[in-house]
Amino acid sequence: MAARIRLWMSLISFALLSACALAGCAPATGGSQSQSALRDVSFMLSWAPDTNHIGVYVAREKGWFTQAGLNVDVVAVAQAGAEQAVNSGLADFTLSPLANVATFSAKGAALKQVLQVQQKPSSIWCALASNTRIARPRDFDGTTFATFGSSESDVLVRRMIQADGGKGQFDKVSVGTDTFRTLGSGKADFAGFYATWEGVQSELHGLHMTCFHGEDYAVPGNPDAIGITTSQALIAKNPQLVRDFVQAVQRGYEYAYAHPDEAADILIRQAPQANLDPALVKVSMKMIVDGQYWGDPHAIATGSFTLGSIDFTGTQKYFDFLYAAHVYVDRSGKQLQEAPNSRMLATDEFLAQRSS
Repeated sequence: MAARIRLWMSLISFALLSACALAGCAPATGGSQSQSALRDVSFMLSWAPDTNHIGVYVAREKGWFTQAGLNVDVVAVAQAGAEQAVNSGLADFTLSPLANVATFSAKGAALKQVLQVQQKPSSIWCALASNTRIARPRDFDGTTFATFGSSESDVLVRRMIQADGGKGQFDKVSVGTDTFRTLGSGKADFAGFYATWEGVQSELHGLHMTCFHGEDYAVPGNPDAIGITTSQALIAKNPQLVRDFVQAVQRGYEYAYAHPDEAADILIRQAPQANLDPALVKVSMKMIVDGQYWGDPHAIATGSFTLGSIDFTGTQKYFDFLYAAHVYVDRSGKQLQEAPNSRMLATDEFLAQRSS
């Protein structure tokens, strides 16, 4: 993954499954259009189904894709990666952090985020609680980071350590299929996770960790602006299809935010081959709602905030931070002459604007 830490154990496992098995192939309820009248659309998973994807699955089960005239196929990630698949036209949409869009665009891809579901960071940087040497970020100095090779994560962790008074010097080891196991084996001392998924998972399984949030240690902006991404080519060719898909998914996320337990059941039912732990999905959704990760629920209900809106300010602060650390390079490996521009990489134009 180019610009975000993730547990690729799930990705590796589920990439080997058929697209139909991953999606669950459950029929959508509602809608009256015949299958032949629907426009085919593909949504490619970037990793195994989790609560980040829940709006897609809710929209599918509720029949909102069908009502929009769409036949949406949820497919497993391609070997080259979801962003590359969308850029090349192999898939129409995927779920991706805007930071990934920036990294791929720097290398020549023509992608655009069209709905940003996550409005604030959820990344946590953790060591096992049994590793009593680590009590604060500066204690990462001289230890080993379980990484997927992203230069972005190196810069982020270094900033946290230095903001806490450390030097920012650490070793690295590439993660295999299980980050938790890598930490437990002693091959690494700390790693990055999402609080709303792996953080919940670790607590449910009694795996206690000592964790830190980047925003508490001088990491600016929003590194975790996760949302729906498509290609600029599809936007130019068929903007109405993009609008119809985005607004159906937006409706799915809105419903999930207002009905988290029901949405959790839908995700579990729609993606049976993922073998999702019901407790994990429901606690994850509760944490998302309680923590207002998708925005202020009251503001969304009253129409003063539109779920899915792009956080241009927060993402630009993060891009500027990475640019200053020389993270962005073009396809030939040369550093960019200016930071990526969030307003060129994302748009709100396809969202349904709810009246207050």
